[in-house]
Amino acid sequence: MAHLGENRYGKSRVRVMKVERHSTHHVMKEWNVRVLLHGDFETCFTEGDNSKILPTDTMKNTVYSLARESQARTLEEFAIELVEYLLANNPQVSKASAEIEEKSWKQVLVDGAPHATTYQLTGPELQTTAAVREREGVLELTSGIDGLVILKTTNSAFTGYIKDKLTTLPESTDRIFATRATVVWRYAEIPASYEAARADALTGLLKTFAEHNSLSVQHTLYDMGAAVLAAVPEIAQVKLTMPNLHCLLVDLSRFGQQNPNQIFVPTDEPSGYIEAVIER
Repeated sequence: MAHLGENRYGKSRVRVMKVERHSTHHVMKEWNVRVLLHGDFETCFTEGDNSKILPTDTMKNTVYSLARESQARTLEEFAIELVEYLLANNPQVSKASAEIEEKSWKQVLVDGAPHATTYQLTGPELQTTAAVREREGVLELTSGIDGLVILKTTNSAFTGYIKDKLTTLPESTDRIFATRATVVWRYAEIPASYEAARADALTGLLKTFAEHNSLSVQHTLYDMGAAVLAAVPEIAQVKLTMPNLHCLLVDLSRFGQQNPNQIFVPTDEPSGYIEAVIER
């Protein structure tokens, strides 16, 4: 006999842009929000009874309405507001989560100064957060960066690995190292400033990547994670996912030319996939 297992439902890809209009400048944020609810929904699935179902369209409108009234300055603060509102206003809900992606809009520099009302999309990466709380539990909060594309042209090697009859990869002591990193960190306690914590985490990631004498992606990944923990004491652990963006050396010998590590073909398929959690 069939029975209902774990279930949840919600609204995803709720896109919202908020512009705060001050007399001297504007502040703009663009968020992509997903909210999910767990709770007493069994009869909806088994009997078609919708009496305990908050429509997902209402969830969408909740995002817009809260955004209008919210004093949140960061995506973390807004995610927490959403979770607390949904739990407070829906007794049938046992657990709520809010996940937010924020595009990397920055003020345009004009004559060396940030323009008050003009923005530029500065990168493909997204700032991320997720807030989750069970009704009688404590809030769990993670933040991170998705799609951080970074590359360095030297100080990267890969040697000494297993070689068998199917190995064709030549060893390299000086290669291009490129990746599209996803980073997620979990807070053990609330930082004084989410913006400062995010900035410090990113600074640690980039500085370590740039200066690390890499013997493998794994080698650099570990030190990048350790740098985040060192930079932000409130972070308990950090998960890094770093697929390779390979740059393959082109064989120019058929044209009578040498290629002293200068001409490459960028490719991201297939790619190596390296992932680890670094804990305090």
